[in-house]
Amino acid sequence: MDLGPFTLQQVMFLLILAGGLYLFISERLRIDVSAMLILLALVVTGILDEGQALSGFASEPAIIVAAVFIISGGLAATGITEHIGQWIGRASGRSESRAIAVTMPAVAAMASFTHHVMVTAMMLPILTRFAKARGLSVSRLLMPMSLAASLGTCLTLVSAPAFLLADNMLERTGAEGLGIFSITPIGIALVVIGVVYMLLARWVLPKRTGKSGDDEYLRLDRYRTELLVTEGSRWSTRPLAELQKSLGDKFRMIGWLRDGRLRRDLGPTSPLISGDVLLVEASADALASLHDDTGLDLYPITRFNATTRDGEPGEDGDCELVQAVVAPGSEFIGRSIRELDFSHQFKAVIAGLWRRGADMAPRLADARLREGDLLVLWGRPSRFAELATHHGFLMLVPFAGEAKRRQRAPLALAILGVTVLAAVTEWLPVPLAFLLGAVAIVATRCVDIGQAYREIDVRVFVMIAGVIPLGIAMEQTGTAQLLASGLRHVVADWPVLAVLLVLFTMAALLTQILSDSATTVLLGPIAIELAQSLGVAPTPFVVCTALGAVVAFLTPIGHHGNLLILGPGQYRFGDFVRVGVPLTVVIAFVCAWMTRWLWLDGPLWPSFAG
Repeated sequence: MDLGPFTLQQVMFLLILAGGLYLFISERLRIDVSAMLILLALVVTGILDEGQALSGFASEPAIIVAAVFIISGGLAATGITEHIGQWIGRASGRSESRAIAVTMPAVAAMASFTHHVMVTAMMLPILTRFAKARGLSVSRLLMPMSLAASLGTCLTLVSAPAFLLADNMLERTGAEGLGIFSITPIGIALVVIGVVYMLLARWVLPKRTGKSGDDEYLRLDRYRTELLVTEGSRWSTRPLAELQKSLGDKFRMIGWLRDGRLRRDLGPTSPLISGDVLLVEASADALASLHDDTGLDLYPITRFNATTRDGEPGEDGDCELVQAVVAPGSEFIGRSIRELDFSHQFKAVIAGLWRRGADMAPRLADARLREGDLLVLWGRPSRFAELATHHGFLMLVPFAGEAKRRQRAPLALAILGVTVLAAVTEWLPVPLAFLLGAVAIVATRCVDIGQAYREIDVRVFVMIAGVIPLGIAMEQTGTAQLLASGLRHVVADWPVLAVLLVLFTMAALLTQILSDSATTVLLGPIAIELAQSLGVAPTPFVVCTALGAVVAFLTPIGHHGNLLILGPGQYRFGDFVRVGVPLTVVIAFVCAWMTRWLWLDGPLWPSFAG
């Protein structure tokens, strides 16, 4: 059977590719399921063997993505992302446009020396909470943030593997290699254009609330509790303002007890002393963190342990926090916590109290319970099983707060710095550097192993691992080389600027299927050959190709960062096409124009003279 220039295997591959793109665009199935169907089709048709089909799970992008999820989880668990979010919140005010103008340059700067997926994963929960707190649409913020992370990789040579591959190709041809800041002028121009575009075209962005975690409805603020500055505390003699800054903006002082007396003469600049009791309102995360701080403890727990002889409720490792709602008609209504003698009656401690309106006595023990009060209980799970059946409680639910290991924040930052340094200096291969960073984050207990596994978005991991074999199949069937040869014959006699635009466009389309590295490796030699046939330096041709592979913001599968925001922003496939196509057209022209200016002495500004 005559298939023209195509072989039977190439035709089968193109059919599978077309079917896969249909599934991606139509969203009839989840993206990770579609990726697995494509992978199985490639194996069943004999285009790939089982080893090649499963190679994506051990590929560099898949390893890096899994590692950055864990590292980002460590940064969140130690409170680092919370501090960054507070800074962005203060700088952004309540305006959507101002939030975009502040967030995008900051994200681009962070992505210039690290992996853009890590930056995207780190910023995702920050912007989600920021949008919710200010009543903004999260989908209006996440896409600009992801775009800024992608554009930020163009600020230095080391932030995207495609640029390192381009540098290596140029050196092999005998041309001068690229310096670490050779592409920085292009990167700056792209970041500025990206910010301006997103500010002017905000109406194109979808306006959706996005998805929050299933436990978001449990994350209540204004929990009343009491803190004890323990003996030998690291906070002793340090001013209250330092503690408030460390615990974040969801921490509010109600009163200050010293030697059992309420002191109204003490303020933010006053030093803390061991034995001081602070009457506070704290967020769920702060409340969960306080008992783990070696310098602070929840005063109700400390007082109970000091007065209990038999060791109940047990060692801290055996205990947990839960929430209990005071039921209508409960025997506890109208009685204070002190009167109930709750800890001895139920062998559990009321460590915190949430009440709508927060109208209650300053001391937790003096608070008289009302119907609907939410008690934060600390004790053994076996005791909670008994409490769950008590008619005085409406229900027991898990406590939604996550402890922040703030003392390990410097360690987490150091691990991140070493990880980036190891990758940038090529002391270790990039995937191994990030894997080492992820292991170090867990080994140093910046995040516990269970939470580390939960941080990995299996959907994204499977999607990436399933799409990578597409690139292998394209190369192995010769489809890529066939398309590349056709390109060479078409554009060989075109003007330089037009050829650069074509190379960018080809790379931009191909990177939607292949990784940016594979796209650069495939099209780079063609770019060099075209430059040599035109008798010009190959550097702008190779760089423009690598740029097309890195910054084409066309579909959610073109960049792994886009996959991270796909669910939380409730984006559809078409949202990226609608927003990304006009922007990518502008970016393409800027990249072609500036590479010609930098390496071929072309004009920086267009000439309109006749």
